[in-house]
Amino acid sequence: MLSPSPNSIKKTFRRVALVGKYQVDGMQERLNDLAKLVLDLDCQVFIESATAAHLGLSDYPTKRVEEFSNEIDLVVVLGGDGTMLGIGRQLAGSNVPLVGINMGRLGYMTDIPIQEVQTILPKIITGDYEADTRTLLDAVVMRKGKEINRALALNDVVVNRSGISGMVELAVRVNGSFMYNQRSDGLIVSTPTGSTAYALSVGGPILHPRVAGIILAPIAPHSLSNRPIVLPQDVVISIEVVDGREVIVNFDMQSQTDLQTGDTIEVSQSDKFITLLHPRSHSDYKTLREKLHWNEYPSTF
Repeated sequence: MLSPSPNSIKKTFRRVALVGKYQVDGMQERLNDLAKLVLDLDCQVFIESATAAHLGLSDYPTKRVEEFSNEIDLVVVLGGDGTMLGIGRQLAGSNVPLVGINMGRLGYMTDIPIQEVQTILPKIITGDYEADTRTLLDAVVMRKGKEINRALALNDVVVNRSGISGMVELAVRVNGSFMYNQRSDGLIVSTPTGSTAYALSVGGPILHPRVAGIILAPIAPHSLSNRPIVLPQDVVISIEVVDGREVIVNFDMQSQTDLQTGDTIEVSQSDKFITLLHPRSHSDYKTLREKLHWNEYPSTF
């Protein structure tokens, strides 16, 4: 399975939907400003229905996320990476691109500062942008041979213990071949997008978004020889709960399923993906440098 390639043909967007993290102070004013900016570009503007309902926005037409696929050309997300994760999973496979605008804290996916949106967003809407595709994981939870849950993850699928229980024992197989039994606090299965999230905090490698691979990263393993590993993108990873109390599996840390001994989680790369649009000046390395506080060369270089 090959990762999708960004469409090299630039296009303009006429029907634009706005999604906001409605818990943030001042979001109503920010969305109103964005809506006016989009209207001034001779575009139709819609507010995502849940956003509009929570903020009491009634000056613009609304659409549910389920309607975006056939009726929206571009989605603008105002918030943080968590907001983008939620909407990204819902739009996976829809071919509707997303633009992320942050409210002051730079995100890996929400990379446009709100202070620069008046300059950058019109360029993107009129076709001056860079695109990149992001893969997702498809996870199936099996119990006694029956599927009890299925979910997508843009960042990661995490099997872990609750905060008060002991270690869990997991048996991991790849394409049916036994890899190891692991005693740890849990195991992270991550996309390249998720390599800068939870997987990074447990010592996993950073994967460039265009690298085709899936990361397995143990959480506080009992044996220090259990190290993170990058697997090919076309494998099926099976994680069986051998032993442990209060074990759960999380999907992007936004939904979860309680597990029992003997349950199995099968994880593979989904055939769905999302497309993120960035300004021409976008640099993955610049984002990493700023987020991770890497040393920079002096300005004279």
